[in-house]
Amino acid sequence: MNGLLIAIKSEIFIALRTFASKLIVAAPALVATAQLLLVRLTEAGQQARDSLLGGSNFEADVANNAYGFFVDSLSTGLTMLGLLLVAQAAYSFSYERDIGSIRHILIRRVSRRSLLSAKLIHLHVLALLSVLLLLVSSYLLSGMLWEYSAIVEDGFELISESEIREEITLGIQLALLPLPAAIAFGLLVSVSAQSATQAVSTALGITLAIDIFKGLLGDLALYLYASFQPSLIDQSYLQSVSRIVRGYSDVLIDDRVLQLNMWVPFPALLVFFAASLWIVQRRKL
Repeated sequence: MNGLLIAIKSEIFIALRTFASKLIVAAPALVATAQLLLVRLTEAGQQARDSLLGGSNFEADVANNAYGFFVDSLSTGLTMLGLLLVAQAAYSFSYERDIGSIRHILIRRVSRRSLLSAKLIHLHVLALLSVLLLLVSSYLLSGMLWEYSAIVEDGFELISESEIREEITLGIQLALLPLPAAIAFGLLVSVSAQSATQAVSTALGITLAIDIFKGLLGDLALYLYASFQPSLIDQSYLQSVSRIVRGYSDVLIDDRVLQLNMWVPFPALLVFFAASLWIVQRRKL
């Protein structure tokens, strides 16, 4: 336990003095904020044009529901967060090994297991802080720019606000579940690579390749943790939530996919971390 505490203190020391840690915490929220402001500015021009032509309709009204924009900003922020975490996880161990700082920690009677565990904990703390900042900033700004409301047509409430919030909560939970596996995957690449540059390029390359080609894998893609996290080619449940909270009725929910979303990431986390530990125990540092 003492070794783990020493390793965690070392990670905190590094985190407070590096730009990468601050980037992971702040960048997703900043990008989501920029997206919301840009959409609002674009929408203002569209509304000005529509007012000249006259008229309003149900689709236009529900499209302006703040819940939809809130979900969209979360999807964008979590996409960036996933990539940043994979990159930082891949960089952390390999870079410190390259410059020799890991040896200085090991001579303080810190086990390799504790060293790897501390990095995993550190990255999870950064992820948690980033998610909290993203949630709060996106929710507040969406409420300032648009109005949170139920989905109503001709005076009839199609979807209540409580139902909308339940769907968003589920979407967020399912989107966050793959992040620990993504972090562990980055660590696995980090301990396996020959250099920090190779580690980061490999981890991001594999992550983006899965995102691009997962559509070709069919049902096999459902057994990859990365298929369930928000991404550039987004097929996560959060994308479906974006349509649900806007009142679209063409959203098809596959319960089997939701179940796999809940269970696939955790075994992946265990396998990646166990493999990382096995490699680092046998590798000369």
